[in-house]
Amino acid sequence: MPDEEVKIHPNAIVESKKIGAGTRIWAFAHILPGAVIGKDANICDHVFIENDVVIGDRVTIKCGVQIWDGVRIEDDVFIGPNATFTNDLFPRSKRYPEKFLETIVRKGASIGANATILPGLTIGRNAMVGAGAVVTMDVPPNAIVVGNPARIKGYDSAEVQPLPRGPAATAPAEGSVETVGGARIVSLPEVVDLRGTLSFGQVADHLPFVPRRYFIVYDVPSKEVRGEHAHRKLEQFLVCVKGKVNLMLDDGHARAVVNLDSPKIGVYIPPMVWGVQYGYTEDAVLLVLASDKYDADDYIRDYDEFLRIKNAQSDNYGREE
Repeated sequence: MPDEEVKIHPNAIVESKKIGAGTRIWAFAHILPGAVIGKDANICDHVFIENDVVIGDRVTIKCGVQIWDGVRIEDDVFIGPNATFTNDLFPRSKRYPEKFLETIVRKGASIGANATILPGLTIGRNAMVGAGAVVTMDVPPNAIVVGNPARIKGYDSAEVQPLPRGPAATAPAEGSVETVGGARIVSLPEVVDLRGTLSFGQVADHLPFVPRRYFIVYDVPSKEVRGEHAHRKLEQFLVCVKGKVNLMLDDGHARAVVNLDSPKIGVYIPPMVWGVQYGYTEDAVLLVLASDKYDADDYIRDYDEFLRIKNAQSDNYGREE
């Protein structure tokens, strides 16, 4: 039998013995023998959990949810009523794959009522899937996604930063605004006359480094998310020279969103700030200036690794103090 501290409604069918202390299982839930469920979970009425399932601690699964083979749910996840998981991209009656696709819901994520999660995806740490959303792609950490197909609407706890408005054309950017992790939003000078409009930036006045490389991002479908990484040493300066793109900045403790919609606005990103670009318009052109040549080893592409490094830096700083 499961641990004595587990509370099981008499009308539930619980065949698994791998259930953590303090977990509550309500009426008409059915849990198969191979399932693993952590501590202090709350499994509500009419939930079905298959064999090859791992559920972490303090997870809430509301009524009418089925958790199929291959689903992995980490700690502190909320799953709303009638949310639907899938594990086979091409299901046929009486035909089974050798192994079902693995779907991972990372720590602290929430999935709204009636959302549908396609198989083989990862819902990132602290992400929020809106009610009724149909998730067809991985959801980045902290992202808020809505709609069918689901698209990023914003980021958890990330306020849209007010943009500075330009100084005189020949002056440094006194109007710059500091945001998370030492990143800065810089108002770039603009010159307008009968021949057209010119915007520019100068090293030291607007750029805190001498660029050694540039690249341009364009023709990005609106559904695509770019960036999703931090750099160990590299500095960057971003300008959306045409169209619009949203930039999310994350220093491991706080997040901010910058709506880049003008060549008069640049954003300086120092090392060890996680950056994501999303919501590209069809005509968006993003110019990126970099402080050094491309180095694959300088990239941190895993958000959990980024958090570990940031926490280690904070611990070392505290000891030095």
